[in-house]
Amino acid sequence: MRQELAIGSKVEHPKFGAGVIIDDSNIQTYTIYFPEKGEVDISKDFDGLVIVKLVEKDPDAVSLDDVRKILSKIIEPLVAPLEKVAIADKWIGGTLVFNPGKRDLQSKEMPIDQFFHKIVMTRDRLRVMEQKINASNLADDEKVDLQQYITRIYGSLTSFNILFRDKEDHFKGTGS
Repeated sequence: MRQELAIGSKVEHPKFGAGVIIDDSNIQTYTIYFPEKGEVDISKDFDGLVIVKLVEKDPDAVSLDDVRKILSKIIEPLVAPLEKVAIADKWIGGTLVFNPGKRDLQSKEMPIDQFFHKIVMTRDRLRVMEQKINASNLADDEKVDLQQYITRIYGSLTSFNILFRDKEDHFKGTGS
C-alpha cells in the first residue's frame, strides 16, 4: 500500500506527464488533472505515479465533487425553472405561427413548447427578483413600489395562462 496523497499534491505519470491531484475522496482512485489530458482517475495503487511535490492532507480540504455540488446548487436556480411546470396537453408538439401584417413578408414558426419554456423562465426570474427585493436593504415603501410593478407584469402575462396545464401555475395580476 502506497502513501496516501492529498489534494494539491503534484505527480508525474509515465503516459500523461505532470499533473495535480484534484480529488482524493474515492477509496480506490485519485482524480488527477493533467494539462494535456484533462481529468483522469488513476488507481491509488498505481506504481508508475511519481510524487513530485507532496502536500499534507488538510482536514478542511474540499473535494472537486464537493465544489461541483456547491456550484450546481448556486447555478441551477439561475438557469432552470424553480419548479416543474407542465404545458397543457393540447399544445404538446404544437407550433406557434407569426404572420406579419405585410403580405410580402414571410411567416415565422416556433415550437410552442420552446415558447412556453421562455414564458416559464420569465415567470421564474420574476419570482427570483421578488425574493431579492424582499431580502434587500431597500426601504419598505420602495419594496412595495417595486412589488407593484412586478404584480402588473404578472397581470400583463395572464394572456399566456392558456398554455399552462395546471391552474396553480397561472400568472396572477392585481385582479386575482
